[in-house]
Amino acid sequence: MSSQTAIISELEDALAHGSAERRAKTLHRVTDLFVFGSTHFSKDHVAVFDGVFQHLLADVELSAREALAVRLAPLKNAPPKTIRQLAFEDEIAVAGPVLAQTDLLENVALVENAKTKSQKHLLAISRRKALAETVTDVLVERGDREVALNVAQNQSAQFSEAGYVRLVKRSEGDDELARSVGSRPEIRRQHFLKLLNTASSAVRTTLEAAHPEIADEIRNVVGNIAAAIQEKATAGSRNYVAARRHLASIQTKRHLGESDVAAFAQAGKFEETALALATLCALPLDVIERVMVQDLEETILIVAKAVGLSWSTVKAVLRLCAGKNGVSEQSLGRCLAVFSKMKQETAQHVVEFQRKHQSSPPAR
Repeated sequence: MSSQTAIISELEDALAHGSAERRAKTLHRVTDLFVFGSTHFSKDHVAVFDGVFQHLLADVELSAREALAVRLAPLKNAPPKTIRQLAFEDEIAVAGPVLAQTDLLENVALVENAKTKSQKHLLAISRRKALAETVTDVLVERGDREVALNVAQNQSAQFSEAGYVRLVKRSEGDDELARSVGSRPEIRRQHFLKLLNTASSAVRTTLEAAHPEIADEIRNVVGNIAAAIQEKATAGSRNYVAARRHLASIQTKRHLGESDVAAFAQAGKFEETALALATLCALPLDVIERVMVQDLEETILIVAKAVGLSWSTVKAVLRLCAGKNGVSEQSLGRCLAVFSKMKQETAQHVVEFQRKHQSSPPAR
């Protein structure tokens, strides 16, 4: 095509003898020409520009490539070869806008990109307005937590059976991800029930609101879990008679306080610790016991924050709850971050809600 050859020849001459600033300005002018007339260009016209951009991209700096990506990404008939080249750049500032917006990348290309590029590339893909199962399979398998959370919250994303299995597994111990996965309207029943079995009470409350049509079934699942926990606690021969006497003797002399909780937890006294926490937050013992037996870290943190415990005491309680399995430093670090950000007033509202819920008569 002679017109294409003439344009490329002229531009190559400018790039070969021009400064970096001149090369950037040349690309900017060509981009202006394409963007302003793109809706009227034929496939042949687009092909000409595609060849021009391909030559220009080999000789321009990062900032110029970034600007080109931002301007071409939303266009319906952007040059396809240029779009692919930009999408596969290692620099996320270039690839990101294209991966998140363009309709010109086929699923095969998106899968290839997601399998080979950085987490930032995966995050950009997870923001697309349409995501096929083949793409989300890679995102939930290879992506980090931010990618998994983002794709779970993307209502236009589609998931395969394998994708849902992986998402539910990744939701264990991650309330925000569990809420996002469980709130998806198309989630299949088996995945939803599996999610409920490992979700915290706070997450179950959210999911019940998101799926009112099966609220009774959710409550049945929760009831079965609670019964199993209580059975486990009974099997552990909790000696609350002796523990109650111990706490009663303390309370005849002074008010129960944080130092008592810390001492009980550090000494490995499960019963005394559970009773002390139940007393301090005015919640039934079985509620606190379920939280401790099931290692519901988020709820433990809420209770601790509500009654004003320090982190050192909270850490002792978490280690007590973990038992012989122990608790990793990584898990403790995550809990500390959550605990530090949590507002005491918010935690107290949650505890108060639970207190009222526990005292309310059952519905008839």
